[in-house]
Parts: sequence; structure tokens; C-alpha cells
Amino acid sequence: MAKYLKPYGWEYVVCDIQWYEPKARDNDYFSFTPLNTDKYGRLMPAENRFPSSKGGKGFKPIADYVHSLGLKFGIHIMRGIPRQAVHADMPIKNSTFTAREVAHHFSVCSWNTDMYGMYNCKGAQDYYNSIFELYAQWGVDFIKCDDICVTEFRKWDNPYSADYEIEMIRNAIDGCGRDMVLSLSPGPAEISCAKHLAKNANMWRMTGDFWDDWGKLHDMFYRCHLWENEVSQGAYPDCDMLPLGRLSKNGSCHGPQDRMTQFTPEEQITMMSLWGIFRSPLMMGGNLPDNDDFTLSLLTNEEYLKMHRDSRGAHEYSRNEKNGKGTIIWVASGKGCKYAALFNTKDKPTSISLNLSDILMPDTKYSIYDIWGKEVLGTYKNKFTARVLPHGAVLIKIINV
Repeated sequence: MAKYLKPYGWEYVVCDIQWYEPKARDNDYFSFTPLNTDKYGRLMPAENRFPSSKGGKGFKPIADYVHSLGLKFGIHIMRGIPRQAVHADMPIKNSTFTAREVAHHFSVCSWNTDMYGMYNCKGAQDYYNSIFELYAQWGVDFIKCDDICVTEFRKWDNPYSADYEIEMIRNAIDGCGRDMVLSLSPGPAEISCAKHLAKNANMWRMTGDFWDDWGKLHDMFYRCHLWENEVSQGAYPDCDMLPLGRLSKNGSCHGPQDRMTQFTPEEQITMMSLWGIFRSPLMMGGNLPDNDDFTLSLLTNEEYLKMHRDSRGAHEYSRNEKNGKGTIIWVASGKGCKYAALFNTKDKPTSISLNLSDILMPDTKYSIYDIWGKEVLGTYKNKFTARVLPHGAVLIKIINV
């Protein structure tokens, strides 16, 4: 990460779910398994899996090392308070409330048994304040909070049942004395909640877990179009992680164990082009030491990363499909340029044309640069046409000559 990706702007290293579970070994969850907590019911790293955390150090030694490389450190957390803290009625630090008094016994995650959600009460805020005080001491820069972004898992309270817990987490971050990026999962988030999400979080999932499957990728065109007007600086709808390179090393998940991505090279370019022009947060989900040259080239393309960083106003320009096969074009504005992504969702090569005079001045010459091909394609006026491979994309930068 530090050697190959940091020079291109990648900076957050995030430890995902179950870091507090001593028996965790793969992508399966053990129901009602013992978790490692401190005396205040705050989850702590499992010492058998993270030896540097012994003696109450938590993740601080790892965070310090990550920071020494010029990178930032993040962790995954679940919404709520550990069930075992509730059953033991543990005290909450700096509070008159106990764990049992703040837990909402109907507010549970449908796919993980670790936590109870909490009531909208002062004691719940006290608990969130206590865990973020701890994370600030560790040096955490990024929080991925799970089981909080989608309503369908919590039908006991409708609509948008986790809104007050999101606000409590926001309050706890703001009061902990350390800047942290807040990412909310899983999805799909409700578009009706967009303003509340943008006010309280930095990124939120538009989808469930995304994997290396063409159907899931094709569905993201709809989701990006739905959310295209809700992208703003510091508040981003999130397309989820990039399943690139080596995946599922310790378990079979949506494909064979220990595989290279099932996306074809063309599909990988489509995914990167859509995530990039839409300005989704970019989170690499594969095993970096196994990266091949092609995967690394996708993550370190400087013109692509400039577009992702500096462009604005991305939107679906056209979509011409029948039964999920056809062509889609997205456009965005850059600094002194325009960007366009031409997508072929057919199973055969096709030519896709973009009417330049629709998005720029008519009868004017423009230089067109192929971002993935890293070459100038030529000078065009009024119309640009590209031949695009099946499930592939052509991503271009358009500059006035």
C-alpha cells in the first residue's frame, strides 16, 4: 500500500469485521460467540489474533505503524452495544446508565448476533461517546459502521429506523477530538434519506455487498443514476469495494475460494470507469501483495484519479438498452475539460457515438484523450465514435484545441 498506491493518493487501510472475535477465521459468523471487551463493554481486538493489542493497547500499535508509513487507519464497527455487555449489565464509562438500560432488545441485526441496537436516550449517547473516545486514543481515522444504513433489516421501526443512532455516532465523532471519516453500511440506502445521510456521514452504501458478478455491476448503472444528484464534496454515495485482484483467500464467497476476480478485463474497466466518473469512494477489496500488473494499472492511472478527484456534475447522458443489453453514456465536467464514459452492455462489440455538440460548443474542434489507453485519439468536431468491447468501456477526456 505505502510503496505502490500511496503516491497516487490512496491512504486509508481499514480492518474489517470481527476483529474483536477470538475464534473468527473466515467469512462465516459464529452465532453468540464470546467477544473481547473491556470492563465498560467496549469491544477490544482479539489478542490471539492481534498480539500487539495486549495490555489494553488496542489498535494503537497498529495505527501508529500505519501512520509511520504516511497512511491512515480505519476499523469496522457494528451499530449498537455488544449483547454480552447487556447480558452482564456492564457499566457505561462516564455514565449513570448501564448496558442493559440502553439496549433495545428488538433492534437486532438479521445476519450477525454480536450486538443490540440502542434506544434513543442519553445513556446510548454516553456509550457511543465512550467508544469513540477509545478510538481517538488508538488513532483511528476511518469508521465503517455496519447494520445502520438500510431499513429492511429493522422493520420494528419505520421509516429509517437508525436515524438517531447515526446522529449519535456523528455527535460522538465530533466530540472525540479527532477527525474521522464516517462510512455507513450496508445498502441499499434509501434515496429519501439522502439529505440526512449527507448531513451526518461522509459516505453511505447504495447497494448490498458488491462482488465480481456482471449482474451486480450492471445493476450499479441504475443505482448511480438514482443517486447522481446527491454527490457532494465530503458526502458520497458509495458503490462499495472494488473486487479486483485476489479475492476470498480464506473462504468461498460469491465464487471459488482463493480466486482472481471473475470480472473480465473489460468488465474491470467498466467498473472502474463508472465508479470514477460517478465519484464513488474507491476502496480496494482484494489482496494487494497478489496484484498483477493489470490490476495495479487500474489503481494507479493518474488521469483517471485526477478525474475522480476534480470532476463535478456527473450524470447519465443516455441509456439505450433492451433486456439489459445496449449502450450507456455518462458525462461530467472537469477543470477546463469534459469527461465521458461510453459503456457497452452487449455481449458483442459495438460502436458508440457521442454528440459533442450536445455537451460542448458546436462546430468546435476538440482533442480527445483515451484515459485507459493513455493516448490521444485525435481531433474531433461535433461527434465522436468509439468501438467498445463486450461489457467494456471507453473513458475519454475532451479538451478544447
